[in-house]
Amino acid sequence: MVTLFETLSGPVFYFLAFVAALSIIVTVHEFGHYIVGRWSGIHAEVFSLGFGPILASRVDRRGTRWQIAALPFGGYVKFLGDANAASAGADDTTMARLSESERRHTMHGAPLWARAATVFAGPFFNFILSSVIFSGFVLVQGIADGSPTIVSVKPLPVEGITLLPGDRVTSVEGTPVESYQAFAEAAVAVEPKPLVSYGVERNGTAMDVMGPQAFPPLISGVAPKSAAMDAGLQGGDVILSVDGTDIYRFEEMRERAMGSSGAPLALAVWRAGDTFDTTLTPRERPVQTEDGGFEMTWQIGIYGDSAFEPQVRSATPWEVVSLGVQATADSILVTISSLAAIVGGAISSCSISGAIGIAQAAGAAASQGWAYFIGLVASLSVAIGFLNLLPIPVLDGGHLIFHAYEWARGKPPSDRMMNLAMTAGLVVVLSLMIFGLSNDIFCT
Repeated sequence: MVTLFETLSGPVFYFLAFVAALSIIVTVHEFGHYIVGRWSGIHAEVFSLGFGPILASRVDRRGTRWQIAALPFGGYVKFLGDANAASAGADDTTMARLSESERRHTMHGAPLWARAATVFAGPFFNFILSSVIFSGFVLVQGIADGSPTIVSVKPLPVEGITLLPGDRVTSVEGTPVESYQAFAEAAVAVEPKPLVSYGVERNGTAMDVMGPQAFPPLISGVAPKSAAMDAGLQGGDVILSVDGTDIYRFEEMRERAMGSSGAPLALAVWRAGDTFDTTLTPRERPVQTEDGGFEMTWQIGIYGDSAFEPQVRSATPWEVVSLGVQATADSILVTISSLAAIVGGAISSCSISGAIGIAQAAGAAASQGWAYFIGLVASLSVAIGFLNLLPIPVLDGGHLIFHAYEWARGKPPSDRMMNLAMTAGLVVVLSLMIFGLSNDIFCT
């Protein structure tokens, strides 16, 4: 079944996908500030999704104005007593007319713990969003139960397949297997060829059947801003040959791309019963190594898939939550490692994308289906949450540094220090935005 997302493309669609992703992430981020501030006794005057002219608004029973503005490139919560949406300083006029008890409900009159918790809540809620999404995937997809039982065989351009759904694999090319892991390990060791001999148990009867390679050159998804995306490759495509040489395993495609040194590759591709030819040029991209570092390799930007759907079981509530949190933690570690590798020069600074690159990634993910789009939202939410914790004034991490200073010195920074720091932070943030946009334009 083709989804609406899979039928759309182009700049307008990419823009809409970008706005949708950003709106979800910003709403959750700002709601974190709002709800923890409310729990801490700090009153929010405005909760805005977007900036500029107000398109729609309403005031709730607590006196908070919820609004949607015309420029959908962010959002903010303005608390009582704030001079501006960034909570960078107090509105002296407002603060002067408030009583002592009323000042307790401002961002600048609340206890230090309440202010720090309110600031930290934005990035923390981004991490919660990612964990919820990753947990949702676990809940929906289930967990492989370890059994080498075949639930289904995916469409492939291979004739002579007699392996059927429901078969329990007992051997691969004569190698006995008792678990799905053993099955996968034996399948990887099989020489490249169209058909593989499997021993199976079918309805209580042992027999030998023929099936496809377990890991054929079958594409599960395509990376944004990649050679494969530009060439129009899609999930479900099967690569038949590279430069006229037939291939039967995904690893062969990977090896050909990595060994290309950037030379064009001519591919023959099978898609839903039809074949077509295309040529693409691998691009140098960073890949994380087993030791947690990064190295630059030639890639075309495709993800492999198994020919079989393994048997799964429902995840327990603990597994759903723990695996979701673990996936978020892993994403944070990858973000940290990536930034460290960029700073250290191990990978190119072109890996940093700006608004255009993020919009392209959002559109490309959305065009492949809801699951890819939601997965991208989870990854972006982790990145935005982490970046907001960087100790840069105007970001949440900068505010936390100010609060740490106040805790250590017993008094907040002076207005002059705050103004200088906020100006410097704004320059840094704008510089990073310009740098990202320049990468979007000039990096391939």
